Amino acid sequence: MLRNALLIFLTLLLAGCGYNDIQQKEEAVFKAWADVEATYQRRADLIPNLVETVKAYAKHEQETLQNVTAARARVGQIQISTKDLNNPKRMSEFSAAQQQMSGALSRLLLVAERYPDLKASQNFRDLQHQLEGTENRINVARQRYNEAVRIFNSAIRSFPANLTNNFLLHLERKEPFKAAVGSEVAPQVKF
Repeated sequence: MLRNALLIFLTLLLAGCGYNDIQQKEEAVFKAWADVEATYQRRADLIPNLVETVKAYAKHEQETLQNVTAARARVGQIQISTKDLNNPKRMSEFSAAQQQMSGALSRLLLVAERYPDLKASQNFRDLQHQLEGTENRINVARQRYNEAVRIFNSAIRSFPANLTNNFLLHLERKEPFKAAVGSEVAPQVKF
């Protein structure tokens, strides 16, 4: 009888300690990060088609095309695992590579502005629209990831779940996605 009462008490105690809740929140962080990676992969998949379309019209813009291809290769070399989500250095490297990719794409789209035939090409317009939509998806995925990180980090620091984390799980805070250095300064547009 005492044994059953103790078992019931321990079950109730564990049910209220937040163990499962913390696990679910960490899984939500991993899922949100996978969504970020998926949207970046979508952008990376679109780039070869965009480069080939521009190549057909702008043969003498080789340097810009090579920069886009090189940036895409750098992005592909930096892989973040779920174990790296609490490593500020790895997250910063990933962010920097993605920022280089964004810059190279911006220059590519500026090149396209110089070629009215290219801008009129249905293939180019379709790719440009897909790329714009993907950039928006990337932003949304980053925001969702940061929200999942906020919820998780709050959970492992709040009582009583922090006790569960400190004594049983030992999970570390996850790193939110941060803006690239210098992005707080608005770019100057000159015509």
